[in-house]
Amino acid sequence: MLNTFFGIKLDVSQTFDKKGSRHVVSHIKVNPLTITQIKSQDKDGYLSIQCAIANKSQKSLNKPLKNHLKGAKLTKAPLFLREIKLDDKMEFKSGDQIKAADIFKSGDKIKVTGISKGRGFAGVIKRWGFHGGPRTHGQSDRERAPGSIGQGTDPGRVWKGKKMPGHFGTDTKTIRNLQVITIDEAKNILTIAGTIPGARNSLVKITKIGTFKKPIKLFSEEKSKKEAKESKESKKPSAKKLSPKKSIK
Repeated sequence: MLNTFFGIKLDVSQTFDKKGSRHVVSHIKVNPLTITQIKSQDKDGYLSIQCAIANKSQKSLNKPLKNHLKGAKLTKAPLFLREIKLDDKMEFKSGDQIKAADIFKSGDKIKVTGISKGRGFAGVIKRWGFHGGPRTHGQSDRERAPGSIGQGTDPGRVWKGKKMPGHFGTDTKTIRNLQVITIDEAKNILTIAGTIPGARNSLVKITKIGTFKKPIKLFSEEKSKKEAKESKESKKPSAKKLSPKKSIK
């Protein structure tokens, strides 16, 4: 059974449910994946399919990769090539396309894996959330310092894994128990409740892990904006009709 798909992270937005509560949603571009290679148990030792994801300029395609993709009959060069492992043998051939709607549906429980944003060399406050030292008692230049790192006479050294300043970000992160809200098959956009790792236009791996018994039912963004506008208009005080003044005899 195929339960994995690859997409490109677009952005993070918000929508509302029927009670008016706000929910953060992430949008992923899920263009159909084109199968470029099929690996078998006899030849390669495991079952998997290699897929082409997104597109880039044909000029950047070298000859070895061009010959490798000849069977898939791609009109554009792929931006990424990734493998999806299979549990059982499935009837696929080179050039077939897989759509996100064939794997996911509204209410599915998924996990999303991506590479977190790179933040360069960071101090302990930004990297690990240290509180820093006091501003008073002569510590004018020690506010964001990590403080003492030694362990005294025993063991007389710094332990491995001590939280220190260093490179922060560009780690593989997985967020679990996210919910599929909608799949727009016309625009190939998958909407997920919650935030996912990675910067915009970065590659993410989406894996189905189950189904929610009580899924969150959210409005689509266009509908939620319309509902919010209608609710604002309904709250506006209506002008009272004044009865005409009676003439005094």
